[in-house]
Amino acid sequence: MYYSQIRKYDTSNGVGIRTTLFVSGCTRSCDGCFNEEYKNFKNGLLWDENTENNFLEIIASNIIHGVSILGGEPFDQIQDDTLLKFIKRIKSEVNKNIWIYSGYTFEEIISHPKRRSILENCDVLVDGPFDKRLKDIRLYFRGSSNQRIIDIQNSLKHSHIALFDI
Repeated sequence: MYYSQIRKYDTSNGVGIRTTLFVSGCTRSCDGCFNEEYKNFKNGLLWDENTENNFLEIIASNIIHGVSILGGEPFDQIQDDTLLKFIKRIKSEVNKNIWIYSGYTFEEIISHPKRRSILENCDVLVDGPFDKRLKDIRLYFRGSSNQRIIDIQNSLKHSHIALFDI
């Protein structure tokens, strides 16, 4: 897996101060994508053990409320288990909440076993393709009004979409 960017202190991609990982690679074609250069699966740097350990060290800080994972497209990181294993490490070693962003909808993600495995280990999903016709800069943590902020665990438990209450 390659990554395009890490933001140590981010307040625009989830509640609180977060550390954000932008993975490289996306097969979606959202019109008006704001990370067009991140669509290339080889953009940026190769994710390695050292990078992963450094990321975990950063998020262990008490000032970090959680992790956000964007892209590219996190749910296109299924050619191997690098992202899934990393998310599991976050949960087991530092137990921070994880927000994950996707151009796929919740329904599309849960119908694909590898994508569902990633989803099941996260807390909040911002789902759906960016739609520039529905762009609204007043929205919290999303770019267009068709996108939802979903409480993943509650949604899985009750078998219906439960929106996250900001």
